[in-house]
Amino acid sequence: MQIEIRTRNGVLLTEELRDYARRRFEKVSKQVSEFARLELELSTERNPAIAEQFVVDAVFYLKGATLRASEHSFEMKHAIHEVSDELGRQVERHREKRSHRREAHRSGGGKFIMPPEPLGGWQPEGAQL
Repeated sequence: MQIEIRTRNGVLLTEELRDYARRRFEKVSKQVSEFARLELELSTERNPAIAEQFVVDAVFYLKGATLRASEHSFEMKHAIHEVSDELGRQVERHREKRSHRREAHRSGGGKFIMPPEPLGGWQPEGAQL
């Protein structure tokens, strides 16, 4: 998996932050293709009235899907942690959807199945019991 990290609004990207982001997304990278691409954008809010000033936006490009997550926090590492957890959940949900689609396709999911007949109740006109 390729990881691209960008900064905005004067955020300094230290080796410590870069290594921390790579370690946090290692678990997610094991679940996706090696051709997947992750873009992280680290920034700060310039408005002093906003307490949670550190912002991490992530865009994860997978085959057939684009997953996005954004988090605000008091610390940059905490925001990275929260984004990695959110993307992990989204990747898991995406994988489940794909596997269910494959199973439905294999089992002939396009075939119509007749619903069970009602017990008593309404019958169409001319129907004999």
